[in-house]
Amino acid sequence: MQILIGCAKDMRGSDDGNYGIMTEPRFAGEAMHNALQMAGYDEAELADMLHCNADIARQNRLRYMHFAGEGPRLQAVLAYTGVVYKYLDAPGFTPEVQTYAQEHLWITSFLYGLLRPADMIKPYRLEGNVVLPDNGVSMFDYWKPLLTDVLIDSVKASGGLLVDLASSEMRRLFNWRKVAREVDVVRPEFYVSKGGRLKTIVIYAKMCRGAMTRYLLQNRIDNADKLKSFDFEGFSYSEVDSKPGFPAFVANL
Repeated sequence: MQILIGCAKDMRGSDDGNYGIMTEPRFAGEAMHNALQMAGYDEAELADMLHCNADIARQNRLRYMHFAGEGPRLQAVLAYTGVVYKYLDAPGFTPEVQTYAQEHLWITSFLYGLLRPADMIKPYRLEGNVVLPDNGVSMFDYWKPLLTDVLIDSVKASGGLLVDLASSEMRRLFNWRKVAREVDVVRPEFYVSKGGRLKTIVIYAKMCRGAMTRYLLQNRIDNADKLKSFDFEGFSYSEVDSKPGFPAFVANL
């Protein structure tokens, strides 16, 4: 089984935690090439490209200008912040879980493509719809031919099941029709029941994605049926609300 989660926009540059594994990103060369292109834009251009304010644009211009230098790097699973990563709680992984996660968890990245948890990366900000001069296509289309078979091959090598816990836009980094055709994909959905109707509330969905990823890694879940035992903060499996390939977890809040 392989698990897929998405990157986060917010990142930290250093951490005092003790995550024992350090590895190099598979697409480090591509990341460097893209970062050097980003370094050519000024603050106003970056603010427009990244849909951010002037302070964030200034911060990321400095990041890209110094990307090729000796600045600090951090394991990807520690570098990203946000709700998913808060509930994944990678700093709390035992050495055994760290090792297992390195073999079974993928993190999507608009700059680095695909990352394993312990891949050492620098802080950055990038959007999937950015078109860089040397690429001529969006980052979604840039990565698609590079990442699709890597993901498929890793899933086939570890039992043939992919648990997709990334946001929907991350599927655009792959030829998803090919992925779904060649491996078994399960995409858990998280709903809140209010007034007899199911609603997706983003903050709760993110919490559950992080918590489920942690659950899968800690318990070494290896088939889709075992997903059903996940229970978190009132969210539990609902057979009546599930569809093939889309197990539903519902909370009555």
